[in-house]
Amino acid sequence: MNAKSAGVTETERMLADFCQRSFLKLWSYPNPFKDDGHELCDLLAVFDNHVFIFFDRENKLPEGPDKDPKVVWDRWKRNVIDRQVKTAHGAERYLRNGRPIFLDAKRTASFPLAIDAENSVVHKIIVAHGAKQACERASPDNIYGSLAIAYTETDGGPTEPFHIEIDRRNPVHILDSHNMPIVLGELDTVGDLSAYLDEKVRAASAFDYLTYCGEEDLLGHYLLNYDEANKRNVIGPKNENEAVNGIMIGEGEWHDFIQTDLYKNTKKVNRVSYFWDQLIQRTCQNSLDGSLGGNSNILRGESAIYEMVKEPRFMRRGLAEKMLTAVQRFPDAGPFSRQVTFLPSYQPNVAYVLLQLRAPDAYRAEPDYREKRRAVLEVACGAAKNKFQDLVKVIGIGIDAPKFSGGTNAEDFILMPCETWTQDLRSHYEEQNQDWNFFVTSNLRQHNDLVTQFVQPPHPSKPATPGKIGRNDRCPCGSGLKYKRCCLPR
Repeated sequence: MNAKSAGVTETERMLADFCQRSFLKLWSYPNPFKDDGHELCDLLAVFDNHVFIFFDRENKLPEGPDKDPKVVWDRWKRNVIDRQVKTAHGAERYLRNGRPIFLDAKRTASFPLAIDAENSVVHKIIVAHGAKQACERASPDNIYGSLAIAYTETDGGPTEPFHIEIDRRNPVHILDSHNMPIVLGELDTVGDLSAYLDEKVRAASAFDYLTYCGEEDLLGHYLLNYDEANKRNVIGPKNENEAVNGIMIGEGEWHDFIQTDLYKNTKKVNRVSYFWDQLIQRTCQNSLDGSLGGNSNILRGESAIYEMVKEPRFMRRGLAEKMLTAVQRFPDAGPFSRQVTFLPSYQPNVAYVLLQLRAPDAYRAEPDYREKRRAVLEVACGAAKNKFQDLVKVIGIGIDAPKFSGGTNAEDFILMPCETWTQDLRSHYEEQNQDWNFFVTSNLRQHNDLVTQFVQPPHPSKPATPGKIGRNDRCPCGSGLKYKRCCLPR
């Protein structure tokens, strides 16, 4: 794996750090280069059919009694915003033309991810630093010092200080020092971020204008504005037939939202979701280190990990909770025992199969033990497809039961594409499953759970939910450490 840049400036390194959390280690690359040896952008992230082009610019806006505020603002805006907007459009054209990208200025290391130049959705994002303090001083009503944004039909000319107009016909996204960490911190999965940016583009195109006092206020509006009929968050009215020609989001939407018990409790319960991220990140690091076994192609989507990355934050919470609960409830049924847990994905007709095996230490020490465990995991995935015939993909996760593995464990992942499922395949896995009885035993139990994006805090009179993992409990991953010292998200 070719070495990637960590970012050149302090703000670029901060951007790279946030994007590694959102897009994970394998799909974000700071400071890629064009075929002429010049930088394409400050960070390029590619996942599925989404391409994220980031530009990070820092230029302190000068102030003083001898300076005309409008002249100073116009100069800052031209240097930090307008020029980067043009550069962002140029970068998109470069990608659309299918020209090569490199990881270094000498063009010796090619960009490792394939980009569909014709069908990709390109998100152009400019992070502008340097105006926050001046913006706060200019108006006591500006809570955070964020830049005000208006998407309208514009030629990109002069504007009032701390107001930016973006052409809604060819939109870019403008973040600043305050709201960049908010947006990339709250929308810290590829699916969550791309859904928000897609909706912004839709709203900017649908209305004559879309204006807001700070990106965080638009985000607050979006997160709370759920369209039940279409099962998605929207910007503006939920009824598309409603006669509205413009949207204006008021100051303080985000400030008020994060004070609510709904927000605070959701952040609390989401902690467990990062167990899912840790599974992914660990495997991604193994891929970067060259120590990943198997024949999957994580970068290009032919892997279980690639499918796991698609899960949004709230679904990761539900999946992680069920996995950890299954780990805790693994029965003490003798030295050789197994348990499978079926978990539906957010993606339609996709599911996960968690296989836990318990075996004596001597058996686990045999050279071909991992190969045998993977074979059992494959049988479990095939049995899941036979049981739930609408599945088009099954992702298998195999581990030694942490309660009995002595603190050592390593995961196996397999991806079983199964949209086409012949009678021969069905018969094969039925035969293989005769010794295991996955999903056909009378001990099979089904639970129906509802996972929502936001979670109301429990009523004070209601007792705490049993089975939750306490900070001082032994970590369910099998390390033997306390949860707070091991897998508890920090």
